[in-house]
Amino acid sequence: MPLIVLGLSGAVSHDPSAALYVNGNLVAAAEEERFIREKHARNRMPYEAAKFCLEWAGVKPADVDVVAIPFAPVSLFGPARWHYARRYAYAPDRALDAIFMGNRRYHRYRKRIEWCLLQLGFDLGKTVIEPVEHHLAHAASAYLCSGFREKTAILGIDGKGEYATTFFGWGENGKIHKIKECFDPDSLGGLYGALTEYLGFDMLDGEFKVMGMAPYGDPAKYDFSRLAKFENGELVINTDYANVIGLKRYKDKGKGYYFSPKLVEWLGPKREGDVADEPYIHYAASMQALFENLSLAMIDYYLGDILRETGKIAFAGGCALNVKLNQKIIARPDVQELYVQPAASDAGTAVGAAAYVSRQRGVPVEKMEHVFLGPEYSNEDIIAAIARHARQQGVDIHWERLDAAAVPATVARILADGNPVAWFQGRMEFGPRALGNRSILGCPSVPGVADRINAQIKFRERWRPFCPSMLDTVGPQMFESDHPAPFMTFTFEVNDEWKTRVPEVVHEDGTSRAQILRREFNPRYYDLMRELEKLTGNGVALNTSLNRRGEPMICSPADALAMFYGSDLQYLVMEDVLVRKEIPE
Repeated sequence: MPLIVLGLSGAVSHDPSAALYVNGNLVAAAEEERFIREKHARNRMPYEAAKFCLEWAGVKPADVDVVAIPFAPVSLFGPARWHYARRYAYAPDRALDAIFMGNRRYHRYRKRIEWCLLQLGFDLGKTVIEPVEHHLAHAASAYLCSGFREKTAILGIDGKGEYATTFFGWGENGKIHKIKECFDPDSLGGLYGALTEYLGFDMLDGEFKVMGMAPYGDPAKYDFSRLAKFENGELVINTDYANVIGLKRYKDKGKGYYFSPKLVEWLGPKREGDVADEPYIHYAASMQALFENLSLAMIDYYLGDILRETGKIAFAGGCALNVKLNQKIIARPDVQELYVQPAASDAGTAVGAAAYVSRQRGVPVEKMEHVFLGPEYSNEDIIAAIARHARQQGVDIHWERLDAAAVPATVARILADGNPVAWFQGRMEFGPRALGNRSILGCPSVPGVADRINAQIKFRERWRPFCPSMLDTVGPQMFESDHPAPFMTFTFEVNDEWKTRVPEVVHEDGTSRAQILRREFNPRYYDLMRELEKLTGNGVALNTSLNRRGEPMICSPADALAMFYGSDLQYLVMEDVLVRKEIPE
């Protein structure tokens, strides 16, 4: 009988997701936000995501051997709860709660998971629920999915799980060994999030904006070293300024933030608006530099010997999506290959918890080679959705069904003519990056195409970079690097020639966050690049996620049509169906 493990995340009140392993094969994974159309699906459980995974695999609740959850009780006899209580002694209610009621959040989460399972048809009397420590789930999502066989350094950095914020360890023969954890409030992810709020953005989304803003500033203009230090193997965040709770929080219009009034006294008023202006661009640069320097120092201290021995490192946690740090890690002379879990944030802990439990029960898991793990729709589904949309909105929709073999060449011509295209194909991606199935595409050699996508479709800040997808034959030319990059988790320096060939996907600092394609995992998208190369000389496309600002990535044809007709896009391709708006002559 196959071993079936269902992973369910959502313990930390955002990014609930589900993942299903059948005999070590990840057959389905999805985030709840995509189904309920609410970014990050805060305070929700992964009901729709789990329902999809089970239905896709034809698995009944009674067939599931174990449900793995990425949150576990933390012993009073370990350091975590005492560290939290000592560092937050200025808020005695929180400190005492950590000592006497330190697993309250775990028990609440487990009850909510049990409720979710009941709605899905599980018999709780016969269902095994196995908790996995949050950071161990992150570690497993990176190491067990990396495919690395040799001894591997493992790194996890995020805001916090139960109490841990940072994980250093190593893996060998499928077993994970913990070296060191840091505990709340000593969290680099938390510090970055607090400065993200100060810079006028929301946590969870805004960290990418801070990273995109940083190249416009000078990190030497402001010394941020007072905010955190790493000495004698310990990370210490200065809670006079950030990672604060209770009465120490800065408050504005009834909302409390994770930074203090003292930070505002030092740096000036909290930033407002969308403009990348001074001095805030320099603050972003200084925060990014501090984050990189401390992360690299900790890697060297705890993982340096392992890296010098084998050169392999696996990375997860929300901070693993900081592509500038990843570029610095790859540049280390002792690093041969870095694997970043493509769903590195808390959504990926559903995969990690399930993978960990599968391995513990004697079934190793496969390497995670792609993220096309969500729903897909047939041409007939799409045509039916078009008819429904036309009827409901009282509009005529101009569409045609193309010959399947002609789709790449047809779309390449539209792109080469300077038009952005909404591209909806195959199974939806798992994780935050659009990797060629739910994307908005543009031709990066067409001047102004990024501005056009921004102004007419994405409605996001122009200083945020747009990223390229490219043929595997192009990557080594454009970057002079053969490091694998299938998931847009790294930036690379762009060669001067390519900066002029595809300027729309080169950021202010001369880098690109690239997706380098292999045809076996997405043949139609790869063939589109080949057709674009025939027309333009460049096998590269600008690729951004198929959604509008503030919305989750598109899941269904109905979602795609609503987004298409709520934007100034002119072309939408769903499988073999081309939808176009009437273009005035």
